[in-house]
Amino acid sequence: MLKQRIITALVLLAILLPALFHPSPAPFAAVVLVLIAAAGWEWGRLNGLAGGGAVAAGLMVAVASAGAWWAGWPSQPLPWLWAAGSVVWILGSIILLSAGVASWRSILKGVRLIAGLVLLWLAWLAVAHARTLGVNFLLSVLALVWAADVFAYFAGRRFGLRFTRDKLAPTISPGKSWEGAWGGFIGVVVVALVWVAADRALGAASPSFYSRLAGHGPWLLLPGLAVMTALSVAGDLVESLVKRSAGAKDSSALLPGHGGVLDRVDALLPTLPLALALISFA
Repeated sequence: MLKQRIITALVLLAILLPALFHPSPAPFAAVVLVLIAAAGWEWGRLNGLAGGGAVAAGLMVAVASAGAWWAGWPSQPLPWLWAAGSVVWILGSIILLSAGVASWRSILKGVRLIAGLVLLWLAWLAVAHARTLGVNFLLSVLALVWAADVFAYFAGRRFGLRFTRDKLAPTISPGKSWEGAWGGFIGVVVVALVWVAADRALGAASPSFYSRLAGHGPWLLLPGLAVMTALSVAGDLVESLVKRSAGAKDSSALLPGHGGVLDRVDALLPTLPLALALISFA
């Protein structure tokens, strides 16, 4: 399993890194479009589609993303779209996670399917736009999600249930604790402060997400980081809820040793639109 994970990670990096650092944003947008189409296929399968139906779901996301690309949307500021997507994610996460796994089964299958495909399309558009803002900006958002996950893991293992009696979401993801979530937030703050200092020291040509927020003072930086961290956790939990409802351990086996595409990007789906919304209205 470890060997598979390493090989898969190396292959993905060999594809993603050259595309990410290419002078044009187009190669990275194209690679992510393929990945988001695969995520659409996985979403169809998790929501009861099989064979051609699941393939059609993936194609719908790909065609919608390609259409937005053709229309030039990735290079345009779309503040109200990012805001609307963020509101849907925040309210939807609160409702779904409060109601539990059974709440997902009570939603009409067609509504579940279309809502997920639209949010996947929005995530692709957010990635493509973030890349046009600069590699530094995109990497800083990705690093936020990674930091939240890594610090939450170690904080949860070290301090889990030491200060609270309840798990974060015991019926959805029993391994997550409130101590882990707080540890993830502290880790994100540390990463943000270091990144801002590095931007200033190196005179970054394109400001990071953190530097853009920090430019408005701590009144926006800390609350912004808190909401971003919370939504990254929510994205992970919502996908876990959907998988539990479908009786699946992973979203697919497309990435040997890692599960599926959705398993790798679940926390990014809500955070990228939110990051763009925060800098749009700051």
